[in-house]
Amino acid sequence: MSANVLAALTARLAGPRPTIAVVGLGYVGLPLCVEFAASGALVVGLDVNESLCAALAAGHSHVGDVSDAALAEALAAGFLPTADATRLQSADAIVICVPTPLRKTKDPDISYIVAAGRAVAENARAGQLIVLESTTYPGTTEEILVPMLEAKGLRPGVEVAVAFSPERVDPGNLRFGIRNTPKVIGGVTPTCTTAAAALYGRACDTVHVVSSPATAETVKLLENTFRMVNIALVNEFALICHELGVDVWEVIEAAATKPFGFMPFKPGPGLGGHCIPVDPHYLAWKLRAHNFTARFVELADAINGRMPEHVVDVVADLLNEARLPLNGSRVLALGVAYKAGVADMRESPALDVLSRLRARHAVVAYHDPYVPELTLDSGGLRNEALTAALLEGTDVAVILTDHPDFDWDFVLRHAPRIVDARNATAAARQRAPELAGRVRTI
Repeated sequence: MSANVLAALTARLAGPRPTIAVVGLGYVGLPLCVEFAASGALVVGLDVNESLCAALAAGHSHVGDVSDAALAEALAAGFLPTADATRLQSADAIVICVPTPLRKTKDPDISYIVAAGRAVAENARAGQLIVLESTTYPGTTEEILVPMLEAKGLRPGVEVAVAFSPERVDPGNLRFGIRNTPKVIGGVTPTCTTAAAALYGRACDTVHVVSSPATAETVKLLENTFRMVNIALVNEFALICHELGVDVWEVIEAAATKPFGFMPFKPGPGLGGHCIPVDPHYLAWKLRAHNFTARFVELADAINGRMPEHVVDVVADLLNEARLPLNGSRVLALGVAYKAGVADMRESPALDVLSRLRARHAVVAYHDPYVPELTLDSGGLRNEALTAALLEGTDVAVILTDHPDFDWDFVLRHAPRIVDARNATAAARQRAPELAGRVRTI
């Protein structure tokens, strides 16, 4: 009987008009809703934020990777944003895409997964697929989600299918999206995996199957630990080159000419975003329960965490050369989002840099075409229009995010001093070598 239930489920998911529910309508969930709607599915988007659901229903997207036009197409195809959890009962598949932040102690906060899991379990029924996409520690799917379903008499591989599939969203990436990024899937049983593959086959060109949810959970952690550790390595090289009086950017450019055995990473003012500064700590936390220390993770975190203070030190040194104290100097941050081309401020190292500048009594301001305002310490700042007068009236400009919108030739001409934490002015300096002395890189 169970085989027939899950076989029928798999057929519905591969069919022309299944009902798919997505729990969490953030930067992961909303693009997934749009892609599933484009595949012909009837999509229900569940979020606890009623005002967000109302805004989406009115056609206003809050996610940079989903335009209002794309949202309108999804709504026309039947996409329903709602805060009503009972809508989950009609779904053939339920995908959980809720946040997984860190606590201040850098321990995992899975409260959103627990809350979403309870809402799903309360409304689940036989013949459904439940997939967790939220990045988490290995074992979460089978230790947290499965017992909630079993308490309702819904056994994975028997009454329901359960799987984990890590999200691989890269905000602002114009080359890779949900459709052309391979999807990793690990089901609790082979029949669970088959059902999940049918679901994601609608939205993804390539599906890669692994043996278990724990394996799929670990895949995401390896991906982001790889980036965290390599960024830490190149950040430490930036610190080393600073001590040696060597240009780290020239070193990286030369090393990258080797056609094998080297992959270039770039230093910066610190780690930011929704994954890289957070996800490796889920792995380290899990391993502590096994009396195992993730030494690379801890060391990389310490090195990356040092970079905002290094940027501030370079600012102070540059001002000192002009006989100016950091205390009272006017510092303009250029770019405050965590990466180029997005408005996302999550874990942005720019906030740490600005806070440290303020703590040393600098007068700070910022310009970012994507971020109209930000909260800093106990107060806030508003975006300043980037004019020649603003730059000329600044003691030092600090480039923290290399947005494509910036005119670096303009910045180089009008800012008296620049600390370039992204090497964004490299081409402008080549075009105007007489102004290159204004710039210090990290």
